[in-house]
Amino acid sequence: MTPQRKDAARNWEHILTVARELVDEGTPLQLNDVARRAGLGVGTVYRHFPTTEALLETVAAPHLETLADHGEKSLDHDDPWTAFADYLTELVEGQVTDPALAKVSATAHDVLPRTTELKTRILTVGAQLLARAREAGALRPGLDDADLVPLMCGISYATYVHSDSPADRLPTARRYLDTLLRGLHA
Repeated sequence: MTPQRKDAARNWEHILTVARELVDEGTPLQLNDVARRAGLGVGTVYRHFPTTEALLETVAAPHLETLADHGEKSLDHDDPWTAFADYLTELVEGQVTDPALAKVSATAHDVLPRTTELKTRILTVGAQLLARAREAGALRPGLDDADLVPLMCGISYATYVHSDSPADRLPTARRYLDTLLRGLHA
């Protein structure tokens, strides 16, 4: 991010705060609504975020960074299976607790290069953790690198569909993931 005037930086942070509130409420993100709720002009919001997708990706970026960092640290874990299982747990928990992350993860095309970079880091480390678990003999044969994203998305989607309330999502996701991991563990 290039240096900004203090008022521009303050507006940028305020826009992100309001966008996060809207996403967490489940309200569809619209730049005009963000501007209205933030008490800013629509032009100000558009100057910072030219599209809704750019704003949503920016809202999700801190969680994407955390997941990528967590995964890279997991590569140092002594037990390849535990590292792999813990990383998948972090991914699924992120998907079901952060609506911005769930939406950004589900899109095939990113607007911001930073989003693509973070998603690539997450996928790369996931493949590395999978390879380590496979090489250690901790993983049943047949799971391909390309299977990870659909499996994690499937668990997240099933959690959203089959949870009675938002409070039920995390325990439901953990139960589904635990079942998957038991099936994958050699």
